[in-house]
Amino acid sequence: MSSTPDHRSLNYFNYYLPEEAIAQVPVEPRDSAKMLRYTDDRISHTQVSSILEHLQAGDVVVVNDTKVRPARLELTKSTGGKAEVLLLEPTGKHNEWQALVKPGKRLPVGTVLYQGETPLVEIVAVIDERRLVKLLDADLAEAVGKLPLPPYIHQKLKDQDRYQTVYANRVGSAAAPTAGLHFTAELLEGIQNAGVEVVAVDLQVGIGTFKPISVDSIEDHIMHSESYEISPPVWDKVSSAKRVIAIGTTVVRTLESAAATNQLSGATELFISRGFDWKVVDLMLTNFHVPESSLLVMIDAFVGPVWKDIYSAALDNDYRFLSLGDCMLLDRAKN
Repeated sequence: MSSTPDHRSLNYFNYYLPEEAIAQVPVEPRDSAKMLRYTDDRISHTQVSSILEHLQAGDVVVVNDTKVRPARLELTKSTGGKAEVLLLEPTGKHNEWQALVKPGKRLPVGTVLYQGETPLVEIVAVIDERRLVKLLDADLAEAVGKLPLPPYIHQKLKDQDRYQTVYANRVGSAAAPTAGLHFTAELLEGIQNAGVEVVAVDLQVGIGTFKPISVDSIEDHIMHSESYEISPPVWDKVSSAKRVIAIGTTVVRTLESAAATNQLSGATELFISRGFDWKVVDLMLTNFHVPESSLLVMIDAFVGPVWKDIYSAALDNDYRFLSLGDCMLLDRAKN
């Protein structure tokens, strides 16, 4: 006799995601993406272009204006075998970075990787699943680096800017804050003209956001740190808002980290799961997430077990999932 896993079990956050539901290309225009609306215990369906109908004067919409770094390096070993390095964040030492490398087990410390005939990356240390690497030619690395699309996207983007938000400003992330990809400059202007403030924070998206949970109990999951920054004027507007609408999970982590620590900048390891004491965010616009991910755990904390019905409704209505897919606008469950 099988039993339903409880919300502390990783298996609770599993769901069937058919391959054909994973978006491979973005829709055009950006704001024509489908948007599932969950409010007052009801699910409805609309488009991002109609988001203004769900906002009110006095609301503050918060975006993450980080810009994705061309952080994926396609390299070769001295033997000619292929290798890949994904730069996560600099360590503070000259040209040294935390990185993910493939194939990791075949790239021991001391390995030098090449771009053509030029030595470009040296692996200098191992830290769990990450590596410390040294760029031997930082200018070349920037020139040949590519935007790091997630591994479940198998088609090349015709326009690389479609993996950047229209408001991307400060280079620093290894992945896009994908909920923001749905906004056009015209839509943002319309929101502001309606008396809704749009403000920006910065969280440098890294392994903390996209690292899979690898333990059976989510209580044992450890988040990697990610750097964030909120200006005092932005925090003042957020603090006095009628409602705070976070565009994406990275904004949620930024705002709730600042509220929890009273620090407007720093590094956050905040892992939001059910029972979290919400202090800032009232609504969240977010894409549909990978099964058994920390982002799905956050959605469960935000709306409760109804996330299963929301995801089922999205699949039944042919929503496109994951980074280049459609989205949902969720009201936070009132405890």
